[in-house]
Amino acid sequence: MRIDVIVNTTARRYRARPSLIDRMAAACAGAAELHPTASVAELAEVCNRIAQRGTSLVALSGGDGSFMAGVTALARAFGESSLPPLALLPGGTVATVARNWGMLGDPAVLLARIVREHRDLHGGAAGRGTVRRPTLRARATTRTGVEERIGFIFGTGLVASFFDVYYERGGDGYGAAARIVARVFVESFYGGACARRVLDPLPCTIEVEGRQLAPRAWSLICSSAVRDLGLHMRVTYRAGEDLDRPHLVASALPPRSLGPRAPLVLAGRRIGGEDHFDDLVRTFTVRFGAEASAASPGEGPYILDGDPLRASEIRISAGPSIDVLSLRS
Repeated sequence: MRIDVIVNTTARRYRARPSLIDRMAAACAGAAELHPTASVAELAEVCNRIAQRGTSLVALSGGDGSFMAGVTALARAFGESSLPPLALLPGGTVATVARNWGMLGDPAVLLARIVREHRDLHGGAAGRGTVRRPTLRARATTRTGVEERIGFIFGTGLVASFFDVYYERGGDGYGAAARIVARVFVESFYGGACARRVLDPLPCTIEVEGRQLAPRAWSLICSSAVRDLGLHMRVTYRAGEDLDRPHLVASALPPRSLGPRAPLVLAGRRIGGEDHFDDLVRTFTVRFGAEASAASPGEGPYILDGDPLRASEIRISAGPSIDVLSLRS
């Protein structure tokens, strides 16, 4: 069995602890090949090389943005119908997708387990198994053309505004994120500046399977392949229920109505309220601008797996289903 391990050396854990690369190499134990990458160009080159010779398993290590970039590059190299089994090893600030699917802890320790279980499987013992998981296809129209990525968590409105604040304050993981969430929640009751900045509706429109929803501005638009977006925020509590239909949640509520509904999100329940949308859909399109339309869209921010991006229009649908490694308990 051939195992390939692609590491984003610019991810937070690897920048903070350069020796982690050496530990990953040691965990390969001659049974896996390590591929350190530091750019999208290097990632594409590695994926093309792996596709040419074949592989039994590709392990991606980094943050959520690394997983998105890795799956996108692998899909282009292998073809979406021929993707190899994948393992997602946390190596970034939070690695929300990996956490949702049971990969927590030190990536070198996890990699050593994967190598060991593959050896057990080769020897006939009970070994690894994979679980079929969903992805999102994000097709964005920008000033320079059309960009298509395969990812896991899409959001705009408060999601994009939250990440603006988060990165301004250093992007220091769950602790920093929790402090921002707490402040926004408290301020939402009296209309504080931070709450308004994060929760104020963003001018844009949503078209769901050819039908445009009524509001011209939305506080929250979110679709995800995982149920927990971090800090137990289960906005997309139906994610993964149907591999071909992502869960879309959208709310046009103002800050003083939306903020106090946070306990519903923590409980994995519908946000509710006027003009709320909450359902599984085959596709939806977000267009930015106060008078957003297909003919004259504006430009606005969105987040894909923690990466801040901009587009005039973004279309979300189901991406290719992937087989993701699940370690034995």
